[in-house]
Amino acid sequence: MIWLISFLIILGVLAYIRASIHLTTLVVAGWLGLYSLTLEEGILVFLLWVVFDAVFIPLNFPAIRKLLFSRTIFRLMKQMLPQMSQTEREALEAGNTWWDAELFSGNPDWKVLLDLPAPKLNAEEQAFIDGPVETLCSMLDDWDITRNRFDLPDEVWDFIKRHKFCGMIIPKQYGGLEFGEYAHSEVVMKLSSRSTTAAVTVMVPNSLGPAKLLLLYGTEQQKNHYLPRLATGEEIPAFALTGPHAGSDAGAMPDTGIVCYGKFEGKDKVLGIRLNWEKRYITLGPVATVLGLAFKLYDPDHLIGDNENIGITVALIPTNTQGVSIGRRHFPLDSAFQNGPNWGKDVFIPMDWIIGGKEQVGNGWKMLMQCLATGRAVSLPALSTGASKMVSRNSGAYARIRKQFNLPIGEFEGIEEPLSRIAGQTYIIDAARKVTAAALDDGQKPSVISAIIKYELTERMRRVVNDGMDIQGGSGICLGPKNYLGRMYQVIPVSITVEGANILTRTMMIFGQGAIRCHPCIQREMEALGQENPYLALQQFDEVLFEHIGLVLHNLAAGFWLGFSNARFVDVPGDQDTQRYFRQIARLSVGFALVTDFALLTLGGSLKRKERISGRFADVLSNLYLCSCVLKNYQDQGSPQDDLPLLHWACQQTLHCAHQSLLDIFHALPEHIPAVVLRAIFQALPRRTLVYLLRFFLFPSGKPYAPPADYLVHQTAALLLKNSATRDRLTHGIYINHKPDDVTGRIEVAFQAVLDAMPVEAKIQAAQKQKQLPKGAILDVLDAGISKAIISKKEAELILTAEKARFAVISVDDFSPEQLGNPR
Repeated sequence: MIWLISFLIILGVLAYIRASIHLTTLVVAGWLGLYSLTLEEGILVFLLWVVFDAVFIPLNFPAIRKLLFSRTIFRLMKQMLPQMSQTEREALEAGNTWWDAELFSGNPDWKVLLDLPAPKLNAEEQAFIDGPVETLCSMLDDWDITRNRFDLPDEVWDFIKRHKFCGMIIPKQYGGLEFGEYAHSEVVMKLSSRSTTAAVTVMVPNSLGPAKLLLLYGTEQQKNHYLPRLATGEEIPAFALTGPHAGSDAGAMPDTGIVCYGKFEGKDKVLGIRLNWEKRYITLGPVATVLGLAFKLYDPDHLIGDNENIGITVALIPTNTQGVSIGRRHFPLDSAFQNGPNWGKDVFIPMDWIIGGKEQVGNGWKMLMQCLATGRAVSLPALSTGASKMVSRNSGAYARIRKQFNLPIGEFEGIEEPLSRIAGQTYIIDAARKVTAAALDDGQKPSVISAIIKYELTERMRRVVNDGMDIQGGSGICLGPKNYLGRMYQVIPVSITVEGANILTRTMMIFGQGAIRCHPCIQREMEALGQENPYLALQQFDEVLFEHIGLVLHNLAAGFWLGFSNARFVDVPGDQDTQRYFRQIARLSVGFALVTDFALLTLGGSLKRKERISGRFADVLSNLYLCSCVLKNYQDQGSPQDDLPLLHWACQQTLHCAHQSLLDIFHALPEHIPAVVLRAIFQALPRRTLVYLLRFFLFPSGKPYAPPADYLVHQTAALLLKNSATRDRLTHGIYINHKPDDVTGRIEVAFQAVLDAMPVEAKIQAAQKQKQLPKGAILDVLDAGISKAIISKKEAELILTAEKARFAVISVDDFSPEQLGNPR
């Protein structure tokens, strides 16, 4: 038994250090030699050496290894590999990998994350936010916009155009502002804390739209013509992709373009495209002057090449072109941003209206995926952050202002729970936004991470706003000029739906794309399987396969060691407050990588259709990424000790969610082993034996992760109930004013007034307990308090000011029947 244990330990150490096959052979041979000296039975020694030779001789000689092992596995995997459409392939190839690949590796290199420069605004960007953005926010009355106008006022549209809000991503050489992605994010975040209509109007031209496509793929002529006009708002862009029959499945779009000759600008025979389309849900579509259109291009007469079915193509079309119909609007949940359908009937355009010219025909989907790889990581995450910070600041203040049973409602444990979630989730959301924006500004184009933060930040914002509504109570559900939250609550599903519906993003994109792009070996194995030259294919596959096997063995050994030791001995960065979280990310990263390989090995190509399992894998990866961002952001801010409750809440919540999702995967994995090669080996084992063994290897002590404890819930909730540097850091970057007649300004005024009056309230309450003053409402005993010199007149004024401001905040709107019957 001692020899067996020593053998397993040796194998574990060799796997952990990823020893080469030659070193492994020498060490195992040495162990076997020593063991042979202790045995008296020659037959057992002989059998052990036969097994050793049968295993290690082929492994050390690639020609034999390929013949005996790799060729068989190559054939099996080629049969199991699912067919991949062209749109899927182009989506997989979009962008690059970054920290997501480190998490997939099972051994994250922390320098990749921590050496990333902290996000920072330059002087010009800061001046823009302090100047035009601040002014624009002050011009916005969201109730008037959404209830009376159903649009931005003309003066707001003019201001947006004049100050080039729609040209933030356009270089200065074309008349744009040339801001970085972090500045772009900061602008959208601030606007969204004031008006979603204004935020969407500004963010769409700077996200997935004509400007971005032109910058990456446009001809110089197209750039010189359109970009200056887009920067100044002379042209209003919209991008038309979604239609009635093709939403998430863009490959099914029925919109067509036929290459043909037609009449254009007085010329009779111009080579071009005749288009027919029907699109919907197009933001800025009703007021657009130029439409970016995605369609399927066909060339039945082979006028531009040999292919008849050319594929998805993108063109820029002025909306005043004959046959184009725009102007009708959708009404998305009472929001007033311009959104609507458009149509084209026999619209003829010349070939040079294709973005990038004739050379880019058929590359439309690839172009869109490349743009989405970064665009999706900025706009909606920024909007989600702005909404969450707004709720943190205002609903937190409301919980201090509003009283029930003579106590601020924020002091009740039932209210502390949603308050702590609001604060903690906002901290997570902002950290992910800032770290990802910094990565984009550093040149990364992480398509998987962009999907993660689009999904996670919009979903977490939804929970924050829901918690805010619970705290606001009746004041949250009564719409009107005094309600700061109702419209945001209404419009949440829009952010959940656009730029990749969240259900699709979670169950198909994050892990489905990540498992191929981010895994150290899978994509190279697939490339080898698709290699046309059989000799090169087998050679490449053999190399990657045994690298993959070594990775799995390493993760198995590392998973057991980190599980057994709770990762206490892992070398990680950080300080006494953060090192435990770095270690647990490393531990769960190993577990995630190992279970990923187990699922791929057992389910094979069918994993693509196991969307519930894929969604849980996405949850693990997403929460590990979010926790990493929290630690990075804490470091970037100088590790402020006052923020520790937020740090602990955020890390514990994300680690618990990642672990719980991993446990859910164990329950969801199949009872039988469907892969032929594994079924032949393990068919004699009881059902789910491998799953139970794997779970024991990773979590031998059970469930090591718990959600934030009650004391932490109390600490994080308390941060929103008082003025502090932590509260200001948490809500930094949103629009804040102190106007008593403003929808959020009155909350700021009342919050400060209530805090100023707290010491006076304490005096009066103490006097009431000592029966120096009668019981009753505080306003009823003020005169008695003054006459008995318990409080001064100046202190009484503080109480009167606070109570007046308090009443202004808790008041709700009411309307005459005529006002409700006629919005205008």
